[in-house]
Amino acid sequence: MLFVASETQLFTFDVETAVANTVVQLDADNPATRSNDGRADPHGGFWIGTMGKKFEPGVAAIFRYYRGELRRIVDGVTVSNSICFAPDGRTAYYTDTPTRQIMALPLDADGWPTGTARVHIDLSCERPLPDGSIVDSEGAIWNAQWNMGRVARYLPDGRFDYAVEVPARRATCPALGGPDLKTLFVGTARMGLDDPSPDDGVVFAQEAEVPGLPEYRVVL
Repeated sequence: MLFVASETQLFTFDVETAVANTVVQLDADNPATRSNDGRADPHGGFWIGTMGKKFEPGVAAIFRYYRGELRRIVDGVTVSNSICFAPDGRTAYYTDTPTRQIMALPLDADGWPTGTARVHIDLSCERPLPDGSIVDSEGAIWNAQWNMGRVARYLPDGRFDYAVEVPARRATCPALGGPDLKTLFVGTARMGLDDPSPDDGVVFAQEAEVPGLPEYRVVL
């Protein structure tokens, strides 16, 4: 069974029967937005961020679904990205890509926000646009950086550690998988490129030094 976010709803999809069932409407009365970035959290919740279809400033949001309840967590978003979580489940990370800042938001024992978000990684004085992110088994963030052709690893305190280059300009999201969770997969995009190369829009894979974490399951 898959849990899927569309432009207007969250729904389940049975891969054996191809039956889809609506769970809850998602910002269905806002025609300016679509779903963009999402991830299950360590508590069994599901976070989903939207974005303006034409990159309209501030029209989107980040939501969390947990045990039948959908809440709007962050308002005034333009392009949601980098939704991921500290291994202990006490911190959520996210970005509104144009701000060039990855935020850290404290969570309570059920995974709901319990304080004010703070800047965790500040790229506002640098070139990278933060796109998708994951957290590895050491609590470090791996962030795909749009137009930079790389995934950058940041230590749990937010300090830059190192970067892994890919032969495509627009890295979109990393994943750590494989039998030992040490294969780094990096998705890339061709969108908006006037002269895309054969490597743009390709998924790349290479071995990583640190294993990732298994993806969490959503509790419906």
